Amino acid sequence: MKRGLLAETVRMAMDTLRVNATRSALTVLGVVIGVTSIVGVTSLVRGLDTSLRAAIEELGPRTIFVARFSGMSLGSGTDFLRLLRRPNLTIEDARALERIPGVDAVDVSFGMSLPRTEERASYRGERTKPLQIIGTTENFPVVSVVKLDMGRYFTSGEVQRSRAVAVLGQTPFQVLFADRGIDPIGKTVRVGARDYRVIGVSAPRPSPGGFNAGQDDVVIVPESAYRKQFGLRGGGFFGRRGRSAGLMVQSMMIGVLPHEGVELADAMREVETTMRIRHGLRLDEPNDFDVITQDAVLTMFDQISQATFLSLLVISSIALLVGGIGVMAIMMISVTERTREIGVRKALGARRREVLTQFLTEAAVLTSAGGLIGVVLGAALGVAVHLATGFPLSLPWWSFAIGLGFSTSVGVFFGMYPAMRAAKLDPIEALRYE
Repeated sequence: MKRGLLAETVRMAMDTLRVNATRSALTVLGVVIGVTSIVGVTSLVRGLDTSLRAAIEELGPRTIFVARFSGMSLGSGTDFLRLLRRPNLTIEDARALERIPGVDAVDVSFGMSLPRTEERASYRGERTKPLQIIGTTENFPVVSVVKLDMGRYFTSGEVQRSRAVAVLGQTPFQVLFADRGIDPIGKTVRVGARDYRVIGVSAPRPSPGGFNAGQDDVVIVPESAYRKQFGLRGGGFFGRRGRSAGLMVQSMMIGVLPHEGVELADAMREVETTMRIRHGLRLDEPNDFDVITQDAVLTMFDQISQATFLSLLVISSIALLVGGIGVMAIMMISVTERTREIGVRKALGARRREVLTQFLTEAAVLTSAGGLIGVVLGAALGVAVHLATGFPLSLPWWSFAIGLGFSTSVGVFFGMYPAMRAAKLDPIEALRYE
């Protein structure tokens, strides 16, 4: 009996909303906007999170990076001028880290962080766009998990002798050779003002975020050849094309790969202790370098994504609040317009609870319909952005549940007062209402 009454109440609510379709649509516009924001942005944030985690897992999950400063320091709010006063990392720092018992391999790289060194590569009249030039050691493929598509990587002897050899990323390979069907191995390309012999081509590199962020726009050369051509300073803070006196910083980074049996936390402590001793830091002094791991990057991203999600909820709540006020206003008008109907129903035996349920159901159905539209629009928005830009996408079921739950709750909350007012109407006074 109760189930049949509820079904009848829902049917009556749908009929009422259908009769006032335009008014109902305008009423739930705020709810639609709020739910669309929740579902749409959540799908993109979750997609980026999933893609980033997968990419980092492939980019050397056990590698420890030591840098003069990084996004970790910037994200923690450290004063930028203070970061610029940090001492440069040196080759001797890397050699000291190599002597740690638990360390398997150490790589020195230039151009991996700010400032980027950019030059065009050319071959027989073809020229690329500006590419990132990276100088590394023979350990780079092991420490940073770089795979080769063809050819080989340079040897320790080539690094020690500053040989002009290069491993091309996919972008210069495609532009200079693949499009013309030429085998790049052994060919000489000009990078900036120096010629390099191509000995290998790297495989497509994992893309954090799932979209092309220029990760294949690189030329990798021995770090000794890099320093010979570009010096220890890869250019101004904004790169070689944007020199800025006073903002010159060294772009050297050290990668440390612990042995398989060594705990990552233990290796990090050893690396940090060694660097502090080399830099002569007292116990009460903070580090003048950054130690970066996969977990640290993911923790920082989690903080950013959580802050983004909370901000989204606040913004969406404003839209839902506006929608809720609209629902309350339209339900108050509906109660006034249907005063005689309420009086007739009560005169025929309808109880307060049944009238209250009817109007609450109307409000919940109204906002639930808006929530359903918002879910569809939010998912469509995420898919459209993904198709247009390649931005990673994830559509978790709980984002749909949150959207529908919020919209229904708004209807129940803001429809409560009009429903209680309708339920309390005196049937005799209601029947007299004109």
